[in-house]
Amino acid sequence: RFIAHADEESPDNVNDIDAKEQFSSESSGANDEVFDDLEAKGVFIWKDVCFTIPYEGGKRMLLDNVSGYCIPGTMTALMGESGAGKTTLLNTLAQRNVGIITGDMLVNGRPIDASFERRTGYVQQQDIHIAELTVRESLQFSARMRRPQHLPDSEKMDYVEKIIRVLGMEEYAEALVGEVGCGLNVEQRKKLSIGVELVAKPDLLLFLDEPTSGLDSQSSWAIIQLLRKLSKAGQSILCTIHQPSATLFEEFDRLLLLRKGGQTVYFGDIGKNSATILNYFERNGARKCDSSENPAEYILEAIGAGATASVKEDWHEKWLNSVEFEQTKEKVQDLINDLSKQETKSEVGDKPSKYATSYAYQFRYVLIRTSTSFWRSLNYIMSKMMLMLVGGLYIGFTFFNVGKSYVGLQNAMFAAFISIILSAPAMNQIQGRAIASRELFEVRESQSNMFHWSLVLITQYLSELPYHLFFSTIFFVSSYFPLRIFFEASRSAVYFLNYCIMFQLYYVGLGLMILYMSPNLPSANVILGLCLSFMLSFCGVTQPVSLMPGFWTFMWKASPYTYFVQNLVGIMLHKKPVVCKKKELNYFNPPNGSTCGEYMKPFLEKATGYIENPDATSDCAYCIYEVGDNYLTHISSKYSYLWRNFGIFWIYIFFNIIAMVCVYYLFHVRQSSFLSPVSILNKIKNIRKKKQ
Repeated sequence: RFIAHADEESPDNVNDIDAKEQFSSESSGANDEVFDDLEAKGVFIWKDVCFTIPYEGGKRMLLDNVSGYCIPGTMTALMGESGAGKTTLLNTLAQRNVGIITGDMLVNGRPIDASFERRTGYVQQQDIHIAELTVRESLQFSARMRRPQHLPDSEKMDYVEKIIRVLGMEEYAEALVGEVGCGLNVEQRKKLSIGVELVAKPDLLLFLDEPTSGLDSQSSWAIIQLLRKLSKAGQSILCTIHQPSATLFEEFDRLLLLRKGGQTVYFGDIGKNSATILNYFERNGARKCDSSENPAEYILEAIGAGATASVKEDWHEKWLNSVEFEQTKEKVQDLINDLSKQETKSEVGDKPSKYATSYAYQFRYVLIRTSTSFWRSLNYIMSKMMLMLVGGLYIGFTFFNVGKSYVGLQNAMFAAFISIILSAPAMNQIQGRAIASRELFEVRESQSNMFHWSLVLITQYLSELPYHLFFSTIFFVSSYFPLRIFFEASRSAVYFLNYCIMFQLYYVGLGLMILYMSPNLPSANVILGLCLSFMLSFCGVTQPVSLMPGFWTFMWKASPYTYFVQNLVGIMLHKKPVVCKKKELNYFNPPNGSTCGEYMKPFLEKATGYIENPDATSDCAYCIYEVGDNYLTHISSKYSYLWRNFGIFWIYIFFNIIAMVCVYYLFHVRQSSFLSPVSILNKIKNIRKKKQ
């Protein structure tokens, strides 16, 4: 309709024509053969679908008996005013909503099965990808995870190359995706989002949520033309679209129009030059559409969905009383009756499952992807290295050559304490990095059943460890040896084992466990800070356990940092001779006729320390400690606790890993746990309302 009246040049229409001409010239030489083998193998039908959610102590219906169908080779647009339920319907049909859902959703007349999510493609409005992967690697990962494991890997990779040609991404297939504004542009990111779904070879349907959102007219036209080619190749396409231009609107075959409350206003063909749908509205009381108007805007205005539009007619009621509504009901029932008698086969086989591949297969490729992402994150790696290097040099040269004095004993303890504190910024780094992979999984990958949720956690933990083990070695060299305590190989090795291996295993797990428990990154930072403040305050350094209030002594035993500090300090001070400086000595005079040594002998048999001048008869100089073990006893520690604490370390390490998996399952996989922070807040609100 618009093309026939292109001489009336509105700015938007001129842009659409320019975009169309440019896209046509760019794609005129394209080989359409690459679109072969993209045909969908099923008709998707939904009948009387309703969606209800709890709302303010009651229920709220977001979708009201919506019916329709998608046939291979057609494009169906889903339109309506803001809040009409377009994305809600799309998510409900794609099995991505949680609530009370009634009605029938069928594939070829049969109820959908466990393989539905991975047999369909869902392109979200947000183009979320891993910045450190290339375009080709992103597509290859999706193909490996979502296509059956029994297919040869070469076949999957060949299909990836085909999709790259289909989407016209050959020129930047080896480019890193990058962050928004620094990497692929908006159109390229949208194509990648579509490609990630296409390489899964969806044999049922391709869902898209506002694929032209945020794109200019040229990019929008390119995306819609790509979808049109896919539909001509046999794909079923259902996408939401918000006030498209006339040229974009007429590329669709069918329209499902909703109004607020999720009620259907129209479902049926659009027709050439939008003639079919315009005839329906004009026939049912809407004003006549002017030849220069955009049909999409005219329809929205007619039902009262425009910016300033308001109507008295109930277009939902008109739809229920229309001939088109009866035809839709008959068509839906005919499709169910006819298709349910046919036998269909797909790649998933006769026994559909939730995942296309085994757990071991998923683990291999998810670990490769996560490790690759880490390896290419130069800024992240450098920040880790600088934290450990600068922190190590700071500790090593702040307490350089601690010596054998009483103050040296305290310096050794504080050197170990600050080494432990360094885990706080390190865990903040870990959480800031891990949240990106978690968001990608929760927003896109989990909804498509690409791989098991536990692999996000486990591979993140395993990918972090090599860097922490390596950079903590740098920290060990730059902090331990400048202290000049012991250079014995065996003692240095035990210190290395405790700090560079055991402590790294512990706090990497702790940081991830808190992150996967929390609803978002700021919450994780707050919870982490609270936990660290307790563990560091009660580890026995800032206040010996003997001076703690009786109620809080249990925290000294519960704090993991207590045992790490005990081991690090014990390794440094065990059998270390103590030579007090003059200002550290206690002076006194013995009774007449006694030497300092004779007078103090009974005392020293039960107490620690030594007399510097045992033969003197006056000004006896007493040092409170003789060896470092005396100081360890003072802080309620012993070197003999070393291997006991080593066993306790493993308990905390395994606790972090197990808790990490369990809390993520409770708070994010189930999403209905009474322990969930969101659930708790909702319960508090309901209690307050009842009281009011």
